[in-house]
Amino acid sequence: MNTERFTVPLAVHVFLRRGGDVLLLRRYNTGYEDGSYSVIAGHLDGGEEVAAAAVREAKEEAGIDIRREDVQIVGIMHRRANDERVDFFVEVREWMGEPVNMEPHKCDELAWHPLDKLPGNVIPYVRRALDNAAAGRMFDSYGWE
Repeated sequence: MNTERFTVPLAVHVFLRRGGDVLLLRRYNTGYEDGSYSVIAGHLDGGEEVAAAAVREAKEEAGIDIRREDVQIVGIMHRRANDERVDFFVEVREWMGEPVNMEPHKCDELAWHPLDKLPGNVIPYVRRALDNAAAGRMFDSYGWE
């Protein structure tokens, strides 16, 4: 009998919002979806709460400071790609500092884009999560079709 528990990677994606715009970064030199747009994101460290992970990732990737109370969960996605994962999507509308590209070795562009005119090459599950958040859909499954 296998007594090893099933585990799932957990990630947080930060929808940094300024009016009708969202901050997107273009992936570069990572080996995953290079050339496609995404948002500030990363895996949760063990023992780390979702809002704390969002605060940490925003500082690491964009150099901004976010208060945990300004992090609002707007979606959860149970996703299957090569493996199975759970993604948390959070929205932040207030922060301190101006976003800058803190990881030029992983990102070759960091820019604001209107939500109603996103680039065509946004990573598909991220685009769907943005659409879900705009429609008020809190949960979605992706990649199980």
